Amino acid sequence: MSINQEVLKLVKYGKETGLIDALDEIYVRNSILDQLKLDDFQEEDIEGEDICLPAILDAIMDDAYARGVMESDDIVSRDLFDTRLMNAMVDRPALVNQKFWDLYKENPILATDWFYKFSQDTNYIRRDRLAKDRKWTVESPYGIIDITINLSKPEKDPKAIAAAKNAPQSSYPKCQLCMENEGYAGRMNHPARQTHRIIQIEVDQNKWGFQYSPYGYYNEHCIVFNGQHTPMKIEKKAFVKLFDFVKQFNHYFLGSNADLPIVGGSILSHDHFQGGHYTFAMEKAEMEKTFTVPGFEDITAGIVKWPLSVIRLQGKDTNRIIELADHILGKWRAYTDEEAYIFAQTNGEAHNTITPIARKKGDVYELDLTLRNNITTEECPLGLYHPHAQYHHIKKENIGLIEVMGLAVLPARLKNEMEEMATYLLHKGDVTPSLEQHLDWLKEVEDKYPTINEENVVGILEEEIGQVFVKVLEDAGVYKCTEEGRKAFDRFISIL
Repeated sequence: MSINQEVLKLVKYGKETGLIDALDEIYVRNSILDQLKLDDFQEEDIEGEDICLPAILDAIMDDAYARGVMESDDIVSRDLFDTRLMNAMVDRPALVNQKFWDLYKENPILATDWFYKFSQDTNYIRRDRLAKDRKWTVESPYGIIDITINLSKPEKDPKAIAAAKNAPQSSYPKCQLCMENEGYAGRMNHPARQTHRIIQIEVDQNKWGFQYSPYGYYNEHCIVFNGQHTPMKIEKKAFVKLFDFVKQFNHYFLGSNADLPIVGGSILSHDHFQGGHYTFAMEKAEMEKTFTVPGFEDITAGIVKWPLSVIRLQGKDTNRIIELADHILGKWRAYTDEEAYIFAQTNGEAHNTITPIARKKGDVYELDLTLRNNITTEECPLGLYHPHAQYHHIKKENIGLIEVMGLAVLPARLKNEMEEMATYLLHKGDVTPSLEQHLDWLKEVEDKYPTINEENVVGILEEEIGQVFVKVLEDAGVYKCTEEGRKAFDRFISIL
């Protein structure tokens, strides 16, 4: 297949997906030729050829590298290069926003459906990488839990890591959530964002952005972020912002990571939320008991049957839910219960915060308040209410918003390690350094399953890894789902 044919196929992809019009064809083709430093072009037959975007881009980049147009062939260099190519077919932000809001006037779902497809068609969300994610479910006392090994975020090879280390440092954009990422060419230590488009929205009378995550952990995984680079803070205004968005897009939930290290997200420096069109196990979980907070008799409140400690508020008036949520937050921030090993602060460091999630169900608004505490101990230096050491071979990273709701985001290393585990369970043999950390746990698996064979080994590993994640969620709960834990939870409820 010649380079002329690959360019023609790329342009055809743009027309078939609706990214470009037939009138754009020559202009776009010439833009791509310019990027490829090609001065000559011949029309060639591509009738019947498969229009597969990843394959087309790979072929074009192979040619560009062979001719010295693309200087390096590592994964980051290729991402930077193919994003620049795709940008030739992507409308400018004003046109994208106009299309979105025109559809929104008809129906908000039409708008988000279009924007989600658009974000994939432009290759900002790389469908081929999302397809590599490994996903399954396990049953638990709390409902069906989602498990995923996310492989859509590419792992850098040694050449790319070295290049990023040696690249000039820049503070522009300030972080990967800033508005200034829109259209940014990227560099070895910052992803290419030329095909990135942001929908301008208003949240609590301020300019915010709405986009999709390029590494989507679930359906229509969106990010809603402050137009200013300002730190995250869980406060009354956060609840106001959550509901302001949900009222505009009531087919989406929206939640926030906590605002403290260990129990917070990976980016605490930029105020943002995450949401989407997906029903998590926590949303399906019922309230195991309800209670009434004096002065808020119009709001249903209850403790959710969930491994983390969740108070659910329900009502038709979001202002009243927000007032009660702020009341609970204030009480929790200052709450100490030494018997339950909950301390509001130690040595001047605050420990209590909340992971909130807002949604609308029918004509009722709902706000889940997950009580969090980031205290550390000598035995648990990474956090007492954090995955305990015995589970670190599977999961040692923070339990953030997505996992709080019941979706495990497990490290990419487990893909290969699961293959090693399966081989070990079936044939024993050499123990690799990466397998060594799993040996004690694998012995427990062997004791539990008297028959392990080629047909069931993968299913057994998936089940047992899923159950480890359930234990990790239980570790993250400040009040355990035991008689003693529920009594301690009731002590907090009683001061509301």
